[in-house]
Amino acid sequence: MSNEYRHVLVAVDLTKDSHKVLERALPIAERNAAKLSIMHTLEPLGFAYGGDIPMDLTSIQDQLDDHAKHRLAEIADPHNVPAENQHVVVGMPDTEIHRFAEEHGVDLIVVGSHGRHGFALLLGSTSTGVLHGAKCDVLAVRVGKDGETDE
Repeated sequence: MSNEYRHVLVAVDLTKDSHKVLERALPIAERNAAKLSIMHTLEPLGFAYGGDIPMDLTSIQDQLDDHAKHRLAEIADPHNVPAENQHVVVGMPDTEIHRFAEEHGVDLIVVGSHGRHGFALLLGSTSTGVLHGAKCDVLAVRVGKDGETDE
């Protein structure tokens, strides 16, 4: 089969919608006997504050990293995603997702999309950035309100 996927990357934001995104990717990976990786990207604190804080943010960044790893494990472990396939990286989300995909031979990226319109669409989102820069297939899974009744 020419459209067979060998490595599926699920990029999540660690919200409750992350479960839905992962659950959409799992059967695709299973049907293709593909490796499945899950990742979350933390933006560096220096980006959030423009680098104008006169203090060392390393310990705070480390705490955020530890919390993200724990939260990612809570999402991935019930679906038997091995720890070595769970990744927390620091950087700009779309850039880090593209980098990871290229370095690890990912041929399908699965992301959540809120399906925003108007100004929110113009301002962009992670899923839009991933879609426009990816060198592989991208599946955007509709998440959020829009009439859905997730718990």
